Amino acid sequence: MAEFKHFNKIEGYAANHLRLFLTAAAGALVLAGFAALAAFFVVLRGAEQTMVPDVRDKDLTEALLELQAKELYPRIQLRYSQSTGEKGLILEQEPPAGTIVKAGRRIRLVVSRGAVLNVVEDYRGRNIEEVQMDLRSLFASTPQPLLSLKEPFMYEFSAEAAGTILQQSPEPGAPLTGPVSLVLVVSRGLEQKAITAPDLIGLSYSEALARLAAGDIRFRFSIQPAQEGEAAGSVVIQSPEPGSSMGPGVRLSLTLAAPLDSGDGESFAVFTYILPENLYPQPVRLEALLPSGERRLLAELDHRGGELSVPYRAPAGSFLILSMLNRELYRVELRPYTEPLSLDQL
Repeated sequence: MAEFKHFNKIEGYAANHLRLFLTAAAGALVLAGFAALAAFFVVLRGAEQTMVPDVRDKDLTEALLELQAKELYPRIQLRYSQSTGEKGLILEQEPPAGTIVKAGRRIRLVVSRGAVLNVVEDYRGRNIEEVQMDLRSLFASTPQPLLSLKEPFMYEFSAEAAGTILQQSPEPGAPLTGPVSLVLVVSRGLEQKAITAPDLIGLSYSEALARLAAGDIRFRFSIQPAQEGEAAGSVVIQSPEPGSSMGPGVRLSLTLAAPLDSGDGESFAVFTYILPENLYPQPVRLEALLPSGERRLLAELDHRGGELSVPYRAPAGSFLILSMLNRELYRVELRPYTEPLSLDQL
């Protein structure tokens, strides 16, 4: 009988524990239900609303920054357009500007890939620098550009602003069936007025060179053996004569008296090189890299391009280095002779 009572007591304890477990489980389910219901209403209410900005005709980077500020995200599509100048600009957007949407919404942006060239465009009347930038941008990722510019350009004086494209070949509308080199004639602006030839007789070649560089005058140097009474390295002949009128494009010819061999192993000669034609004078440097490793500045001037003629003194074994806009164009080793360098030797 005692054993039966003990068994009933154990059974009662088990029933109580079962009821507690079922009660706890039911409570947990209720709490989970409340949490799910709360999350449902949060999602139903959604994120804050915002207004879609107008990013049409703006650069892609600028457009992305504006969307980011509104907590909106882009979906980008690329499309060719009618102008090379539109490359990278937003052509269309969806939804349109002013639409009220929830933060986090994706905005469709149609971005220009530039123009598809199947014919040569009409570049006449445009600025040469703008055309260069457009073509570089259009064919930036192309190993062999379909259209390239033939350099150096041809320049002529014109009433059009300096840098304006006057003529082109091939003509506008010519089909592009393969790589084409575009030849351009570019305006220099109004024709320069005649100037008076400076008096350089008796000046050293370095002094004469400084005077010429300051006056933006075209010039050519040559050397002849020094005569009695002539200072070595000085200008002894010039043409046109001092005080003469020099029209546009006239080149001043200067003859220097060659110095006697001093026995120091240095040569005195004229460096000659054909530079690319430029619309405006560009900084040019001629340096000598001496056998000792030292660099010696021989000449520094602004030059429009064409024939460059510069006297120099440097020892054999040196390297003459010509640079324009801090970019090396040419280098040559000086051999042990004193004759002037000619175009055929370069």
